[in-house]
Amino acid sequence: MDESAELAVSITQIVQRLKGTHLHSQLEKQAKECLHKPEIKLDTLKDDVRRLLKASGWERKLENAVYRELHILLPPGHPRAPPEHTKEPLEYMRKAQVNWEKRILKSLNSMCTELGIPLAWKRPVPEQKELANKWNEMGTDEPDLSKFRPVYAPKDFLEVLVGLRNPNNERSEDLTVRSHWGLIQVSLNVRDIPQMREMYPELGLTYGQLGIDDHTHVPPDLFESEHIHIGKKVVSEQDSAAAQQYSRQGCPTGLRAQLWSLILNTTNDPEDITHYEQLKARVINHDLLVDNLIYKDVKLTASNDDYYFVFEDYLYQVLLCFSRDTAVLEHFSYNSATPPKSCIQNKSGSEQCAMVYPPNGVIPFHGFSMYVAPLCFLYNEPSKLYRVFREMYIRYLFRLHSISSHPSGIVSLCLQFERLLQTHLPQLFYHLREIGAQPLRIAFKWIVRAFSGYLSTDQLLLLWDRILGYDSLEIVAVLAAAVFAFRAENLMEVTSLASAEAVLADLSTLKVMPLLQIFLFATSV
Repeated sequence: MDESAELAVSITQIVQRLKGTHLHSQLEKQAKECLHKPEIKLDTLKDDVRRLLKASGWERKLENAVYRELHILLPPGHPRAPPEHTKEPLEYMRKAQVNWEKRILKSLNSMCTELGIPLAWKRPVPEQKELANKWNEMGTDEPDLSKFRPVYAPKDFLEVLVGLRNPNNERSEDLTVRSHWGLIQVSLNVRDIPQMREMYPELGLTYGQLGIDDHTHVPPDLFESEHIHIGKKVVSEQDSAAAQQYSRQGCPTGLRAQLWSLILNTTNDPEDITHYEQLKARVINHDLLVDNLIYKDVKLTASNDDYYFVFEDYLYQVLLCFSRDTAVLEHFSYNSATPPKSCIQNKSGSEQCAMVYPPNGVIPFHGFSMYVAPLCFLYNEPSKLYRVFREMYIRYLFRLHSISSHPSGIVSLCLQFERLLQTHLPQLFYHLREIGAQPLRIAFKWIVRAFSGYLSTDQLLLLWDRILGYDSLEIVAVLAAAVFAFRAENLMEVTSLASAEAVLADLSTLKVMPLLQIFLFATSV
């Protein structure tokens, strides 16, 4: 398919996706209202309507919506290729994902059977009223969660990734001796440092950075004040593409919430608030087994975190609503995963009684609530917080727990991390491997959470600025390698996995941007 044909297909797909949306109906309404204005002339009707839509800000809203669609649009494949090939081109990855999904669902169903609890049930009216009354203080509840266990933890997922093999590759082919050092034994195209220098030029030593140049020992007029001035202009222009480019050098604390909303093209219009209230009503009306998994996860993770324990109520609200949101199912059109199905009634057999469960198609795992926690620092309105989290999830975070060959997928990130260490710190990698402390076993928990819960919050938000700015999770793998490089001297002295983990146990004092800059731009290649 040539470029013009690909472009035509992409345009058609975007038009189809935007048709029937709230934005589409609003644009039609505004265009009709323009017709009654005296400055509209019949012979220049089209141009006049466009000019008025541009002046009233509707053209920019359309541009932002198209820009959002471009981020999630799958590249045009062969016209006869089945949809699953477009979602994930490698068959062995698809099979591994299917087997992993079966295992998760089996774990959920067995828990359901063991405890004698249905997957979903309607709450009695008194319980509905009680939940509605304490909606903003759910953290005060202490339900008995001792019988519930997380469906899986990151270490279980890592074992699945370690077992991945490409059946088309003989052991002697394509895999170098160095790649046998690591845990990930599949061959994917990941960038090396020279390629990353081209990909991330704004992180270079000659560019100003929030996270480095806003420290007190640097005169603020050199970078920060000018950067804030530009940031205010970007926000006033309401341009998603400009906001994304801007965030590559970091977002000022006072503008970050607005800039992230702009990059993700999330709004908090009356329709969004109504949608959130509808989800809240679904939570109040029906109880789901996964609600207990959410409660348990928040209690085990965020509630014990010095930064995030204060947001416990927000986390329950957002995650319980998220589990009911069928709009999340849309992302399975470009996710290698398939939404799990289960029989809600106590009937077995035909596919007809099988329904997507939970309604959003995402079964939470241990640590899932930490995807939401950092956003609580930016948004104090639950409906706005919810919209931003949902968009972050369907654009980026789902890739951290789905098996795929995507460059931002968890397999590529793990391989990227191992390759960077093998190439630039081979002695350290070999030493850790020899003592039974494979680096990925230590770093995987950081990568699968995009460092949430491991870095201090200000540093985590600076990292996530760059994820949004470059529209890629690749920077997470780079930072993981940079942390090992920073602690290399201590790690060369350790003699066991436990002592290696001890050296890397506390990352809360690390500064993200200096680590990334030194690793990418001050490492000899």
